[in-house]
Amino acid sequence: MSETFKLIVSCILAYLLGSVSGGIIFSKIGHGPDLHTVGSKSTGASNVQRTMGWKYGLLTFFFDAGKGLLACWLAQLITGTAYDSPLCNFASLLAGLFCVIGHNWPVFFRFHGGKGVATTGAVILYCFPVWALISIALTITVIAVFRYISVGSMLMVISFAVFSVFYAGGNLCIIIWAVILAVMCIARHHANINRLLHGTENKLGHKFKTN
Repeated sequence: MSETFKLIVSCILAYLLGSVSGGIIFSKIGHGPDLHTVGSKSTGASNVQRTMGWKYGLLTFFFDAGKGLLACWLAQLITGTAYDSPLCNFASLLAGLFCVIGHNWPVFFRFHGGKGVATTGAVILYCFPVWALISIALTITVIAVFRYISVGSMLMVISFAVFSVFYAGGNLCIIIWAVILAVMCIARHHANINRLLHGTENKLGHKFKTN
C-alpha cells in the first residue's frame, strides 16, 4: 500500500469518525430535543449543556474530543510510522483536520454539525501538546473570567494559529493548517459574533428553553 493511499484512507476514516455526533447520540440517550431545532441549533457540547444540562454537555464534550484524538492516533497506526516521524506527523495533521471537518459538516446528519471546538482542541493537543496547552489555558481563563464560551473558543484557535509561527519552524504547511482550523472555528461562530456585537450573547450557565 502506497504512502499516499494510506494518507487518503486516514483522511476518509477521520472524516467519517468526525461525522459521528456525540451531541446527537447523547440527545437520543437522554431523550432530549432535536439539537438542530433548539438553542444555537448546534450539535456541540455547549448547546447540549444549555438544553440538557451539564451531565450530557460534558459527555458530549469528551466524546467529541475523544474522536479527535482517535482520528490522529488511527492515522499514525494506518501509516505504520513512529510518533515523531515526519510522515506520521503529517498524517495526524491531515486526519485531525478532516475529523474537525466531519464534526462541523457531518455526512450522517445532512452536513449540519457543531462548531468543532472540543474536536479541534483535542487535535491540536495531540499534534502540538505544549502550544495547545497554552492556548487551552488561555481559553479556560477567559471563560472563567468573562463566562463567554464562544470568546474563549475563538481565542484558543486564534492564539494557536499565532503560536504556529513560532513552533512550526518555518514550515508553511503547519502554519496553513493552524490557520485553516482557526478560520473554520471562527466561521462556525458567526452567529455568536453577531450576538456579541449586539450584547445578546449567552454566558456560561445560561440554559435554553426547549419548549
